[in-house]
Amino acid sequence: MRNVSLVTMFVLMGRPHDPSLDTVFLGIFLVFYLLTVVGNLLILLVISVDSHLHTPMYFFLTNLSFIDMWFSTVTVPKMMMTLASPGGRAISFCSCVAQLYSFHFLGSTECFLYTVMAYDRYLAISHPLRYADLMSGRRCAALATSVWLIGSLHSALQTTLTFRLPYCGPNQIQHYFCDAPPILKLACADTSANEMVVFVNIGVVASGCFLLIALSYVSIVCSILKIRTSERRCRAFQTCASHCIVVLCFFGPGTFIYLRPGSKDAVDGVVAVFYTVLTPLLNPVVYTLRNKEVKKALLKLKSGLVFTQSK
Repeated sequence: MRNVSLVTMFVLMGRPHDPSLDTVFLGIFLVFYLLTVVGNLLILLVISVDSHLHTPMYFFLTNLSFIDMWFSTVTVPKMMMTLASPGGRAISFCSCVAQLYSFHFLGSTECFLYTVMAYDRYLAISHPLRYADLMSGRRCAALATSVWLIGSLHSALQTTLTFRLPYCGPNQIQHYFCDAPPILKLACADTSANEMVVFVNIGVVASGCFLLIALSYVSIVCSILKIRTSERRCRAFQTCASHCIVVLCFFGPGTFIYLRPGSKDAVDGVVAVFYTVLTPLLNPVVYTLRNKEVKKALLKLKSGLVFTQSK
């Protein structure tokens, strides 16, 4: 089908709420966005300058921080613009395409990255003597490249299938940013096939990744239980706990939104806001508050800055 779209501009209406709360929501979004960007930039800085953190685990964590920083940037600034003024709600057709592609590109890449990080933890705990060879620098780079490439192809398919439909009528998107489910409601054609593609392309793929992660952690737990000393067992559990927390917070809302084709529940928008505003902030919070090595590197960086300023 040719794209016979007559719509050149969409209007992001957000979700129904009391207009007097716009300023409150704007302030909340701004604070969370700044914390997300600064927190993830800090993780990138700490890992890059501390040679003790130049390991596969922290290499993948830098990729995660980079993704989360841009994942938030793709959506939250536009969400704030829709709250700041009525004129900020407008978004051109091409900008909407770019936003949807970027959103799904970063989201799907993060999904695949979590799977690779679970595999990395499995090798580190279950095969510690062979870990250095199994996760060499070249293999880490190959895995990271594959994750980014598959994410881009995954998003390209979703974006193409969404915008090849004709959009010739209403242009008000009942959402804070361009996402496939609310956009499909505006199409001037039957969208049942597209909704099923959303279910398969996003839901099943995400479920597959989650299953692989779960299998990895079953093997990890079995390996941890075989460790004789309680101190080493505790350290292994703490290392994996941070990853488990961010995985659950990432896959939970995503499953709720995309595994229900055709859903029109208003709560979907609330979950989507949590997904885009709070989830990217969990990475720096969880990995700094729960990770002793990162906290130690932060203190070392702070001490170095204080020493430099005192000269």
